[in-house]
Amino acid sequence: MGAMSASVSVRCPACRRAHLYSAPSYPCACGTAVTVPLDRHGTPAAVRHRAWREEWVAVRCPACARETEWPVPELGCPCGTVLRIPVAGPRTAPGDGPPDAEPETDAAGRPAFRPPGIRTVRDAVTAAALYLRWLGHRDVRRADRRPVSGVGLAAPGLLVHVDASLRPVPLRDVECLWLTAMTESAACVHFSLAGYTEAARARADGLGVPLFVLDLTGTPQPVNEHADAFAA
Repeated sequence: MGAMSASVSVRCPACRRAHLYSAPSYPCACGTAVTVPLDRHGTPAAVRHRAWREEWVAVRCPACARETEWPVPELGCPCGTVLRIPVAGPRTAPGDGPPDAEPETDAAGRPAFRPPGIRTVRDAVTAAALYLRWLGHRDVRRADRRPVSGVGLAAPGLLVHVDASLRPVPLRDVECLWLTAMTESAACVHFSLAGYTEAARARADGLGVPLFVLDLTGTPQPVNEHADAFAA
């Protein structure tokens, strides 16, 4: 195994337990699966404080050379420590070149969206961010204003609320998102794992707020007509 690898042996600095970590793959806009390159000789660090800029790593697609930011690899140890896995540089995903087969496309001619799967709150936020990028929204980042619940994302002209809780989203959250977007002259969209209350859905229909539900594969499913139009 060289300096860059798809899997590495990781030892937790807190309990000294050893793990074998495999790098995740993410879908490039061209349809190629891009794997974050891991540094076999690097030392994992315990995550104690989170900063948005430290959550992402730029990786270049081996097929189209497009550079895209993906989540920094992390591993949860059973002792409770979250480990940040070191990434090799230069940060170019391993691969032999373009795939032989044509990438799958959707009805709009876009490469098919490849969901990352959801196991944690962070996965839900990642799925929403990847979906927005797939739709063509660039510079998806953490929003400056933090919502009362969930996680706020932003892109140019767009505010996003991601709710990964196990309760249906209430009417208040939809109204708060819409009001915040109005003050910033931006559009808005809401993602949820547990769906929405009837009052929230009715209010979203009246305000023109697109609502999506994230299934456990990480695929956003439109809940209302505004979401259908947003996805199209």
